[in-house]
Amino acid sequence: MNATIRGHQGFIVVLRYLKRRGPYCRDCGIATHREMTSDSLWQGWWGIPSMIINPIVMLLNIPQRSKINKLAEPVPGAPGTPMDPGKPVYLRPTIVGVLIPAVLATLLFVLLKDDPEFAKAGDCVHNSNVIAIPGLDDKNPDLKVVPCSDPQADARVVGRADDSNDGETECRKYPDADSYFTYKHGSDKYLLCLKSLKPRPKFTFAP
Repeated sequence: MNATIRGHQGFIVVLRYLKRRGPYCRDCGIATHREMTSDSLWQGWWGIPSMIINPIVMLLNIPQRSKINKLAEPVPGAPGTPMDPGKPVYLRPTIVGVLIPAVLATLLFVLLKDDPEFAKAGDCVHNSNVIAIPGLDDKNPDLKVVPCSDPQADARVVGRADDSNDGETECRKYPDADSYFTYKHGSDKYLLCLKSLKPRPKFTFAP
């Protein structure tokens, strides 16, 4: 039977699409599908695009595998030697690859959960480089998101504006705001309107 079994490899910024075309006998088709799936389970997740592409590639193989399963087993004495199908994918060490997306997502969450770029209204922040002098802006804030129950929490985010650094204008929309944090890197910029949680002179964060 003619069939195409696909695989995927992700190399952070480079992608590689793999395919093996038939015709296949039943055993050869099963062996190829198991091998390609097994390889994709540990090679196919490394890169943000690959996290999306890899499961799609493996899903595309399901109809092909379904057709292969319906073939009759190779007849003894037929020309050629059928491939050994080997162990089912779920019995191979590479099955742990199904955990890779969850592990990567958890790692990404841990690395980014404190980043003020992802802060939203209701979150609390701590500035470990605060300068609490009346009328003086903090030019080098070190802001991170912390639980509001954390004693280090300095301020609560009461509003956010993307693509803007005009804290004086934007934060007037929030009566509770008494300071703000701005970020700009190239064309990427945003600001957080803040309400202080601790008594301190009024100041602004402006890197």
